[in-house]
Amino acid sequence: MQNAAQNNTDNDTGKNTEKNPSAPLEQLAALLEDEMKAVNALILQHMQSGIPVIPELAGHLIAAGGKRVRPLLAVAAADMLGYRGEKHHKLAASVEFIHTATLLHDDVVDDSDRRRGKASAHTVFGNEAAVLVGDFLFSRAFQLMVEIGSLDILRVLADASATISEGEVLQLTTKNNIAAGEENYMKVIRAKTAELFAAACEAGGMAAGGTAEQCAALRCYGENLGIAFQMIDDLLDYRDADAALGKNTGDDFREGKMTLPLLLALAEADAEEKAFWQRTCGDLKQQDGDFETACAIMARHGIFEKGLEKAAAYGRAAQQAIAPFAEETRIYPLLHALIDFVLARRH
Repeated sequence: MQNAAQNNTDNDTGKNTEKNPSAPLEQLAALLEDEMKAVNALILQHMQSGIPVIPELAGHLIAAGGKRVRPLLAVAAADMLGYRGEKHHKLAASVEFIHTATLLHDDVVDDSDRRRGKASAHTVFGNEAAVLVGDFLFSRAFQLMVEIGSLDILRVLADASATISEGEVLQLTTKNNIAAGEENYMKVIRAKTAELFAAACEAGGMAAGGTAEQCAALRCYGENLGIAFQMIDDLLDYRDADAALGKNTGDDFREGKMTLPLLLALAEADAEEKAFWQRTCGDLKQQDGDFETACAIMARHGIFEKGLEKAAAYGRAAQQAIAPFAEETRIYPLLHALIDFVLARRH
């Protein structure tokens, strides 16, 4: 897939993104380094509390790294519209707190033992503390939103928080149900993942004083990027284990989550394969070697390639959404190329 950044090695990015698929994200972070330092300072400041376990637990996850993709998108959207103030710093910190809170809650619900390559917070501090600190971070996010002083931005992020919670509940109700279908899967990932990507981009445009059309285009970009991102993430869960993934490969299979690769495999399944999927992901009666069998079935049906095609369609929609900004040469090429980075992920 061609993009502006791949065709231009002499602009601000200074690298060929075709040779280095991770370059767009790295370059975006480097280009906005000073802005993101201000965002990180706000994150560290507002996760403090007189109750020691709160910053300790929050720091366990926040300090573990992560690419800060969502807050970076908020800052990038504002920058692309020419904004040079500071309001978007609090916006980006709010977005990261919302994201971190959902991760804390997610890991408790899923009983995940790893996050970002280290022990998940609930395995170290306990479920109760992880849930409550997640609630604390949600509260901090809304305190920062109030300080921004924009009801429109508050509305976008408040709506996003509610939608994310709805997505979590919907995923819970479809778990272990092999008849759930791809329509429900799309509802889940639009709510759980794509909504915060969309809100970060839209609110970044709002912070910069963008027009309704500009903010809508940024939202469309973020939503489609988020969908593609989650589809690739779900496909990778059925690939070979890789420490760089920061989680246990095969977790979705072991939990019986109805994700894209499983749903595509079910659509291709014969009676024997359907019985296998019902036993392993519906009834959760798993045996040694079942995950390897699941991966072999998916390889036989070309599931990764079919899933990648679906993700690529959303990637193209994201790139089309920001076409009106093509004359902006600082941020636009990297946001355009970021889609190819997401689609090229192999870990």
